[in-house]
Amino acid sequence: MSTTAVRAAGAGRARPPDRRRLGDNVAGWSFAGPATLVILGFSLVPMAWALALSFTDSDLMTPGRNVGLDNYRALSADPVFFKALTNTGLLLVLYIPASLITGLLVAVLLNRKVRGIGFYRTCFLVPYIVSATATGLLMGYIFDRDFGLLNGLFVQLGLPVQGLLSDPSQAMLVLTAIFFWTRFGFAVVIYLAAIQEISKEVMEAAAIDGAGRWATFRHVIVPSVRPMTIFLGVWGTIDALQFFDLVMTTTKGGPANATVTIVYYVWQLAFTFNTAGYGAAVAYTLFAGTLVLIVAGLVLARRRGAAG
Repeated sequence: MSTTAVRAAGAGRARPPDRRRLGDNVAGWSFAGPATLVILGFSLVPMAWALALSFTDSDLMTPGRNVGLDNYRALSADPVFFKALTNTGLLLVLYIPASLITGLLVAVLLNRKVRGIGFYRTCFLVPYIVSATATGLLMGYIFDRDFGLLNGLFVQLGLPVQGLLSDPSQAMLVLTAIFFWTRFGFAVVIYLAAIQEISKEVMEAAAIDGAGRWATFRHVIVPSVRPMTIFLGVWGTIDALQFFDLVMTTTKGGPANATVTIVYYVWQLAFTFNTAGYGAAVAYTLFAGTLVLIVAGLVLARRRGAAG
């Protein structure tokens, strides 16, 4: 049989396009189906249930009655909610710029071929992968007013003892510093990977043109890692707005609500004060605010990118 005849016979036995497409869809859903069910079961369904809960006065033990928008109206007269909003906003304003700037600078320093560079890179990543609970317990001991290591060092140096986590004027700043220390290693890793992807030809061309370190950093590195900056800005915003673990393991929102954050306040409302309906309203207010911030940030970044 000739080659042409064999090909024609094979083509005649090939599956119809519709059947082939159906087979591909079945194979695809066999892989994606379990993950889709998990997302629906543990994300979308609870989100819908929490939205319905926010319109009730439920305490999670009784069905509760429908109160309409009363929970959302009550937010405007809740001083603790505004305190939590202020604390979360302070964390966001301080943490995002600090993590982006410091993360990029450290990544540039770690992008060098020096002895032991792998060890130094690991040191910056370790705080990020360590359990937040373990970190909170350790930091609670270090920053304790009476028995903490830091105040012990101050005494040895002849400096006055500081209130730190027990001082309303210092506690949120201390928590912000701890949060920065535990999270900015992620920015270092992402920036380091982005810098290593910059073409060597581009760096060499900048050097040939006489660009120094600062000019190379400003005109080559910063524009090249802009997509990662946008990603880290969005990721950091979500991370900061969900700030909970360190508060729970150190100050528990005190002293005098000086460190209460939105997510911690939601937890208090639902599981301490038994006002789950109101807590769900606070949670959805946080969700709406987060969505607005992220969309606004992405739009602004896209406009700057187009202008640049």
